[in-house]
Amino acid sequence: MNTPSKSPQTRPRPTLSKDEILHQIGTLLESPEDDLHAALMKELLTGLLKLHDAGLDLLDLKIVNRAVKELRHAFGVFHGYRDRQKISIFGSARTPSDDPNYQLAYRFAQAVVQHGFMVITGGADGIMRAAQEGAGRENSFGVNIMLPFEQGPNATIADDPKLITFKYFFTRKLMFQKEANAIALFPGGFGTHDEGFEILTLAQTGKSDPQPIVCLQAPGCDYWDDWSAFVTEQLLNRKLINEEDLSLYTIVNSADAALEDILRFYRRYHSIRFVGRQMAMRLKKTISAEQLDQIQERFGDLLTEGRFELRGPLEEELDEPALRDLPRLVFSFNRRSASRLRQLINHLNGL
Repeated sequence: MNTPSKSPQTRPRPTLSKDEILHQIGTLLESPEDDLHAALMKELLTGLLKLHDAGLDLLDLKIVNRAVKELRHAFGVFHGYRDRQKISIFGSARTPSDDPNYQLAYRFAQAVVQHGFMVITGGADGIMRAAQEGAGRENSFGVNIMLPFEQGPNATIADDPKLITFKYFFTRKLMFQKEANAIALFPGGFGTHDEGFEILTLAQTGKSDPQPIVCLQAPGCDYWDDWSAFVTEQLLNRKLINEEDLSLYTIVNSADAALEDILRFYRRYHSIRFVGRQMAMRLKKTISAEQLDQIQERFGDLLTEGRFELRGPLEEELDEPALRDLPRLVFSFNRRSASRLRQLINHLNGL
């Protein structure tokens, strides 16, 4: 497997000396109590000391150490691109270049880059290579996984500083979800289903922020149609999911339709933030008083108390000055109906 070259920003720092470690700890302990960044660092340091006292097995410590190293490096790589929207693309590493779904992945990645997005793939062959060829090296991230087969980095992303190689699937999947503003699923095997169902589970349970999830299949391909029929017949009909859960994803047959679905999601909706028990839904465009009343009537089941309120930022949101001027739909969200929340977003974008 190729090893990615290190840019000056991502090259690992030399091991700190004992005096340097003690100096950094002393500086951290003397930081002001209201410094939230320092407070979290103190908590992390305390957690490490508790690990030392817990008498864990060496393997347990190795897992913690490796996971922290992987996340630290990955966060550092993505940090410089935090202002660019990104789309995580999943699909089979075995799809050949003459497959219509390979060509669809290429066109889709090419189209989303033209609208300012970057793409994140597993960095390997098949659908992942197609997407990164379409997006181009400069607009691509690769989050590769160490496997004895299939997963060597493709030529587009190999040796790029934006290629990250993970040992653990859980740290890798965290980055796929955390950094994405949209998800695109192409036909794939067990890995694609694992990633796709985890994305849907996080969306259904409200453990991830709302985002478009688009399932792409080439014209004449019935991969996602058959999958959706299984979901409907075996999950919905057995009451293992709710009908509104089907609104979490969309099945399309073209790159244009997939791009349209993603752009429509962000037509009016911008982002959310929880402040205590209240959700502040930031909007790119305001709505009328009449439209607010319609939302109250149609989506009142999302509330634990009170009403939907159209207003400016909550006081706690003032730490995000770039978003200060966006109108907000503020309400006490029950946190149980993430799929209904997605329907509310669809309604807002359709006004």
